[in-house]
Amino acid sequence: MGPVRYRAIGGCRRAERRYNTGVLITISGLPGSGKTTVAQLVARTLDLEHVYAGDIFRKQAEVQGLTLEEYQRRAETDHSIDRALDDQMRSRAKRGNAVLEGRLAAFMAEAAGVKALRVFLDASEAVRAERIAGREGGGKGERLREIQAREASDARRYREIYGVDYHDPTHYDLVLHSDGRSPADLAAEIVEHARRTR
Repeated sequence: MGPVRYRAIGGCRRAERRYNTGVLITISGLPGSGKTTVAQLVARTLDLEHVYAGDIFRKQAEVQGLTLEEYQRRAETDHSIDRALDDQMRSRAKRGNAVLEGRLAAFMAEAAGVKALRVFLDASEAVRAERIAGREGGGKGERLREIQAREASDARRYREIYGVDYHDPTHYDLVLHSDGRSPADLAAEIVEHARRTR
């Protein structure tokens, strides 16, 4: 697996110091791929803290008195929002013994100088739309359009700020497709891989 390549994240291309943090697993993936459920299962199995970038982002929105949608729109032009999230994720990565969940979690661990098992979960658009509709309501067609718009916005923002494509499988140690697989099955494979590569 080659090195993660990206433009400067948070002001430094690559952390000079390497931290010995015990177990650190990053789980990234597309909306509706099952990453939150899987990350929670992995964290519980390995007795690690589950740190979800989405929760941090939502708390930032609440502090600003904005809805999540309003805050996401602001983040498209105000890059300080992503930088603030980055700072918190890098800081937590340095302490280790956690499952970091977020689209850029693997890049944040790398920027923090921390070795991690980098996992990416993928799934077809149809499956992801069905999962999100089941979780949040609405029709699958509506959810599919929302997914596509959100992914386009996120991809554009990440390219502008970091120069990375977080969908690129070469950034990860383990890429799993979740169509037709249970969260428990996916989590078990990640746990096995983590234990084997310690």
